Amino acid sequence: MSKGSMKAIVKTEAAPGLSLVDVPVPEIGINDVLIRIQKTSICGTDVHIYQWDDWASETIRTPLTVGHEFAGVIDAVGSDVEDFDVGDLVSGEGHIVCGHCRNCRAGRRHLCQTPNAVGINRDGAFAEYLMMPASNVWRVNPAISPEILTMFDPFGNAVHAALSWNLIGEDVLITGAGPIGIMSIMVARHAGARHIVITDMNPYRLALAKECDATIALDVTDGTIAGAQAELGMIEGFDVGLEMSGNPAAVNDMMANMAHGGKISLLGIQNREAAVTWDDVIFKGLTIKGIYGREMYETWYKMTALIQSGLDISPLITHRFHYTEYEKAFEVMASGESGKVILDWTE
Repeated sequence: MSKGSMKAIVKTEAAPGLSLVDVPVPEIGINDVLIRIQKTSICGTDVHIYQWDDWASETIRTPLTVGHEFAGVIDAVGSDVEDFDVGDLVSGEGHIVCGHCRNCRAGRRHLCQTPNAVGINRDGAFAEYLMMPASNVWRVNPAISPEILTMFDPFGNAVHAALSWNLIGEDVLITGAGPIGIMSIMVARHAGARHIVITDMNPYRLALAKECDATIALDVTDGTIAGAQAELGMIEGFDVGLEMSGNPAAVNDMMANMAHGGKISLLGIQNREAAVTWDDVIFKGLTIKGIYGREMYETWYKMTALIQSGLDISPLITHRFHYTEYEKAFEVMASGESGKVILDWTE
């Protein structure tokens, strides 16, 4: 790295692909910190940007340094920053909130009206350095490895979704065995759930879900949720549903198999034309909660405590690459035959 510049993975133009290029090291303001990145992990959102699908083309403005799942050490602090020191191991909340809307002023920052997202609306973490406001930085126990810390963003989605409800002794249905769905298994199991059924059509990820302690990892092309209930001796349906797939058929399948009075967290983003069987919602008295990101910063406390109390999410890491091999890393992630894919920025 030459003085004043750094390597970064950038969406340079409105087309598929990404480029590894030199960009200026970001300058920090009086309330910012500069983080020297150690590890990052690839998110499904990053894959959407890489592939340049409809969502990406409508959302992303180029050029943009991508990535928002990271861990690193503080390299410099702004003159008004008092809570952090150079050398601190940190991760960070990727939603930069306005601070002025009603929800922000009331302490409900995860419900900000106009958040800016790292790696989506502002330059991200797939670079040698990241600048962010000190208010978004999360200092962590050095006993937690940087690889685990890179997963705190998606892990927080799972924690927020799962711990929105009482899970002790409950039967949990998870639709979608992507990384967040699989982490939801781990959270629900650690929190005391009884039966945990997860559904998908991807054999690789269903096998990984089974390894991560799902009671049943169900391929919906070869079985039904009702059949899984019968196998487990369940009579009244699932108490808690965690929808992680974004598939309208999965949502309706979930609602059809919920117990009366069941609770559902919706994280998977549905297409705009998705149809919902509202009769199930009404006549079963279902409670549905939309989940976006993490509660700031209660979810971060919960994540840290879960890890410190013995929850091990490391089995979800299946591939590691140097950041210069980012093309291979994105190919693996896009293939569906992976868990979390880590990029190493330390060399």
